[in-house]
Amino acid sequence: MPEQITPLSILYLLLHGAGTAICVVLCLYLLLCRGKAVAPDITPPARLRRWAAALFGVMAMAHIWWILFYTFSNNPHSVLYGLLVAIDCMALPPVFVGTLLAMLQDRRRPLWPIFVVMTPCAVLAVLQTALPYIDLTTPNKIYGLALVVTFIIYMVVAVRQYGRWLRDNYADLEHKEVWISLTLLIGLMLLLTSYEYTDDYVMCTIAHLTGFPLAALLLWRVETLKDLSTDNLLPHSAHSDVSLSEHSAVPLSETKNPASKGEVSHIGQLLAKHCEDTQLYLQTDLTLSQLSAAVGVNRYYLSQYFTSQNTSYYEYIHDLRVAHFVARYHELAAAQKPIVAQQLARESGYHSYSTFSAAFKQRMHQSVTAWMHMQPYAAH
Repeated sequence: MPEQITPLSILYLLLHGAGTAICVVLCLYLLLCRGKAVAPDITPPARLRRWAAALFGVMAMAHIWWILFYTFSNNPHSVLYGLLVAIDCMALPPVFVGTLLAMLQDRRRPLWPIFVVMTPCAVLAVLQTALPYIDLTTPNKIYGLALVVTFIIYMVVAVRQYGRWLRDNYADLEHKEVWISLTLLIGLMLLLTSYEYTDDYVMCTIAHLTGFPLAALLLWRVETLKDLSTDNLLPHSAHSDVSLSEHSAVPLSETKNPASKGEVSHIGQLLAKHCEDTQLYLQTDLTLSQLSAAVGVNRYYLSQYFTSQNTSYYEYIHDLRVAHFVARYHELAAAQKPIVAQQLARESGYHSYSTFSAAFKQRMHQSVTAWMHMQPYAAH
């Protein structure tokens, strides 16, 4: 970095100090604060909260040791520089990866591979200081970029699996939120690589400016992500390891493959009796696990039943809820009673109007407002 003091370097130092302070505050907040400043009615995963606190803590320490290094040494060929780079390699990526994976709420994804793949980076950084006449920086950066690309591909696949798993097991989640994990991934990757691959004040200043909204987005995600561990559902990637008797409402001997034993119609009758006739589908946050317990069918085979009907749990519940909305609308309109779409959506099992609106438009091929205006009563 340039040694002379310029307005840009002053701005950089101010942003560096502000970023350090924010990381410290957010780390302490996530570790010590019992209440939540955002979405107090949602219980987030404690594991994600701890990982995010660790990420902010490690970033704060990295800010501190690097500013001290450039203040008192600023020698990229010293042993201290190599050690700091090695510490960065072994500290930042694991907490970064752990935080992103914790968003997927999957404890089966191991973290030890990240330590293994980052070890060559740390070793090369130390060797570079011991062997300054050999260029090890370039292969180290190439290797690091390959890891970044590989991890992005891995996370894209993992987030897609997570989204499908949510849709197969939950009817009320805003599925678009899973892509916040990728937004954070790309943003934080750009932030980290800008530090690692440039010494330019302009790029580092931009990286600092980018870090503030990313920190706010991460905090919002930690605070608003619902903890799904209490629902006794396993992540999508773990389905192949599930014992078929797990979470079963009936003995395993009675839960044969419905398609091969003619149980399709029987399961349909059970759904009609215990879900449709009782209007169980109106229960907000109803999960596949809860439905299987109420119906008395193994959750795995209930999911297989929906697949055999070319639908999914998510589609089944929303079909019933939208049909309930339409029926209730006509009842209220015939009785000449006032109709408020938001209130009627809540009565139909939705706590999020945006979720209802999307489900309604997908099934009715027009918006709620347009559909209501086309009805003969149009009482709203």
